[in-house]
Amino acid sequence: MKQTLRDGLPELPLALSDEQIDALCAFGDALLAKNQVMNLTAITDPREVARLHFLDCLALGNLLELSGKDVIDVGCGAGFPGTPLKIAFPDVHLTLLDSLTKRIDWLRETLPELGVEAECISARAEEFAGDHRETYDVALSRAVARLNVLSELCLPLVRVGGAFLAMKGVDSDEELSQAAHGISVLGGKVEKIADYRVPGTEVFHRAVVIRKVRPTPKQYPRRFAKIKQSPL
Repeated sequence: MKQTLRDGLPELPLALSDEQIDALCAFGDALLAKNQVMNLTAITDPREVARLHFLDCLALGNLLELSGKDVIDVGCGAGFPGTPLKIAFPDVHLTLLDSLTKRIDWLRETLPELGVEAECISARAEEFAGDHRETYDVALSRAVARLNVLSELCLPLVRVGGAFLAMKGVDSDEELSQAAHGISVLGGKVEKIADYRVPGTEVFHRAVVIRKVRPTPKQYPRRFAKIKQSPL
């Protein structure tokens, strides 16, 4: 895992200290150990964890200024992309949000042992937004939901001038087109679409950066059933 990270980081490019690389590897080891009793990841080869979890997420660090920002990872699952980015940019103020309590409990227990500071919250994003509207500089999501759904869950959390960054596949043109109206309604504007190769692989991924240019109307986000049934 460590050698794979050392080989891949220059391709991003991103320079990490030995301590940061060690912290990533410790998180990867903890992930794989817990994965034996809890479904956290389908990726179980340590080298692939380094590539498809860590290097993939760290590629986002070149797309936005993250240092010193209030960042929320919506639907973080086992802590991606927020945890690797927090390790790479220690002065990020990170919130990890997921609806599955077991995952959040594991993160809440594991991260302090690794010296990684993050607020770990178990809640549904549309409910969490009720008390945290326009609180964050950046919202991140690697969740599998379509962009028209993710935008309604994430953009209300972002303050005007901030950004929502969604990790997508390079074949997401139709998904982007379908989400365009909703992004506008929610106060966003697509600022950048960046396709990149995950170092050490022939896998290409896409990052979509949506800038928050206007406040989100107060009726959003709606209840999740409504969001899923009738996406904007």
